Amino acid sequence: MIFFKKALLCFSVILLLNCASRYEIIAPKSINYISKIETDNVKLEYKYNLLDKKYAKKELKKGVKLVAVKTSNNTTRDLVFGKDIKLTYLNGSEVFVMENETVFKTLKQSTASYLFYLLLTPMNLYTYKTNNYGVQETTSSTPIGLIIGPGLAGGNMIAAGSANKKFESELLNYNLNGTTIKKGEVKYGLIGIRTNSFEPLKLEVE
Repeated sequence: MIFFKKALLCFSVILLLNCASRYEIIAPKSINYISKIETDNVKLEYKYNLLDKKYAKKELKKGVKLVAVKTSNNTTRDLVFGKDIKLTYLNGSEVFVMENETVFKTLKQSTASYLFYLLLTPMNLYTYKTNNYGVQETTSSTPIGLIIGPGLAGGNMIAAGSANKKFESELLNYNLNGTTIKKGEVKYGLIGIRTNSFEPLKLEVE
């Protein structure tokens, strides 16, 4: 009985750790930006640490950071992000800004990974009784795996797919690469950069 309880506890922990993660909407326009820098009348405000749970783990594993940016064009001309405005680190080296479609493919949850729950399909729940000789005998067997396996697989795949859809939609809505920021305009965006650190950013205006 003790072994059964420990096995059940371990199984429950594994299920909790491997469940699909929800996607929390970032909404760059509503962020309170703390990191700020201005170059040639163009102001950059940005924030790291936007993702959590499985998306944050993917960031760490893949060496990618998602950054929310607010760019204010206070010049007298229109500027194109990625052409006239480029991001650099404080040491002057250019920041490699990824295409948002690539960011999504890199950081999205894998729905197919939840198919491993189907391995639980053959699982049965047994009940026992002790006979007159003190030996335990099986009295019944319930194929609970037929419900648990497909249920967990399907439920997590649906949840992961829904979260990924929200993630992709927000990335597309706030795609800043190649976007024109008109004079006097403020633009918000989400960008992915290839880095394992949280280095300070600055602008280079051409």
